[in-house]
This record gives sequence, C-alpha cells and structure tokens, in this order.
Amino acid sequence: MSRPIVYFVVTVIVVFLTVAATVGHGKTTPALMLANVYQDDVDLTDYWVSEKFDGVRAYWDGERLVSRNGNVIRTPPGFTEGFPDQPLDGELWRGRGTFARLMGALRRTEPQPDQWENIYYMVFDLPRAEGPFDRRLRELRALLKAHPAPHLKPVPQQRVATRSQLMARLDQVVAAGGEGLMLHRGSAPYRGYRSDDLLKLKPYRDAEGRVVAHLPGEGRLEGMMGALLVETPAGQHFRLGTGFSDAERENPPPIGSIVTYQFHGHTKNGLPRFASYLRTRSRGPGYVR
Repeated sequence: MSRPIVYFVVTVIVVFLTVAATVGHGKTTPALMLANVYQDDVDLTDYWVSEKFDGVRAYWDGERLVSRNGNVIRTPPGFTEGFPDQPLDGELWRGRGTFARLMGALRRTEPQPDQWENIYYMVFDLPRAEGPFDRRLRELRALLKAHPAPHLKPVPQQRVATRSQLMARLDQVVAAGGEGLMLHRGSAPYRGYRSDDLLKLKPYRDAEGRVVAHLPGEGRLEGMMGALLVETPAGQHFRLGTGFSDAERENPPPIGSIVTYQFHGHTKNGLPRFASYLRTRSRGPGYVR
C-alpha cells in the first residue's frame, strides 16, 4: 500500500473515531490521545518531556469542561472565565499530593468556590489543530498568552537528549512529590487513540480495577477492611491489602468503585506483583480508561 493511501486510511479512521465518540443520552465522549508505557528503546530526540500530573483529565470543548468519559464537569462561576473558544486537552490539577482534595471538589453536586481556588486547568495540547505536536505546542503557547486566565496554565515542556537525562528528570520530579513524566512525540499529529505518540514514565506501574468484595481484617485490623478483592479489566481477581490508612479501612472504597493501584510487574499467572492501593478513581461502575 502506498504512503498517500496509508495516510488517507489513517485520516478516515481518526475522523470515524471522532464522530463515533458521540454516544447515547446526549453525552459526547471526546476522542483523546492516550498514552502507552515508556520503553528503553524509544528515540528521545523526537519527544518533549513534561511532568505527569496527579489530576483529572479534562477536555475543554470551547464552552465547557468534559471528562474523558463524556461527563460535564461542573465548575463554580468564573472558573473558566477567559478560556479560549478553541478546544483544549489538559488536566485539572490542584498540586502534588492533593488528589483527594481535588476529587472532593469535583464530587460536589454544587461546586464550592473556595475548594476551586487552587485548582488549575493544565493544558498540554490543541486537539483540533493541524500539524505535528512541535507546531501545536507553539500555537498553544501563543494562544494561552493571548488568553490570560487565572485558572488556565500551559504544561511546561522540555527536551532531553539522553536516557540518563530523562531518568535524572524523573528522579527530580518524584523526589519533589510528583508522579512521573509524560513524553509527547514532536512529529506526531493529534490522534484520538492510544499510541506511542504519547508515553508515560513512572518509577512503578499502575492500573485500575473494580472492587468486587471487602475482605475482613484480622488481628489489629479486626472489625475493619483487611483487603479488597479487585477485578482487573481482563477479568482476573486478586487481593489488594496494602497502601490503606486506618481511616480508609474503616470506610473502604464501595463495591463497584474503581481503584488505582501500583505494582511491580506480574506473576506467572498474570496478576499484579506487590500491588499497593493508591486512590479511588471512581465510586460508580465502569472502568476509567
């Protein structure tokens, strides 16, 4: 197949995915660029590097913020004042180590202005702009400079030349309380699916699973939750028993909620090795992809 035909096919697929993102009940699910895990054989000369924020992915459609599942994110009056009418891709973020407070603000039926004072929309891409990320990044910086808004910030991006520089940057971010790094391929157009155009790098791996049962604690933990029985997207079950505070054991994530856990590789049976609870991502059914 010739190169022009390949490009045409890819374009048709991207357009189809974008159109197909509109689902029932009037909810529009944005076709967002999703990340693969960084591998050591990546050519770093074509990537921009930024901090991976421990926040909530959000799409600005020019009028409102929408979650990656297509739900409208309710914000207090004035929060989006000054945002451009051009679609943006970014992350709602409150700061390192404050994910629980961020989720507390987002879960309120009526947003409380005082809870949103230190929340920012950290923008890293222009999903509707043409051209490679190198070009979109220049346009993004110019756009946000022309639209100064109190809660709107560009994600700082930088280049690294070698793996040692990349790992040094990772160590710096993690030591300061950050989660990891994101790598954005400079030559890539915006594609609304998972690919190596966007990579994530952490000192550990993480994943999400659904809580299917609360297992009782023993000894010191008697009367509290001892472990969660978690189902992976592949349908496997495992015990998740570390990483919880006593308060979280007394009030564990509800059955059916989605939790994020960190782990170090897999067992021979494909289960996460040394899994430890990180946070509750969703308190209702359905995986957050």
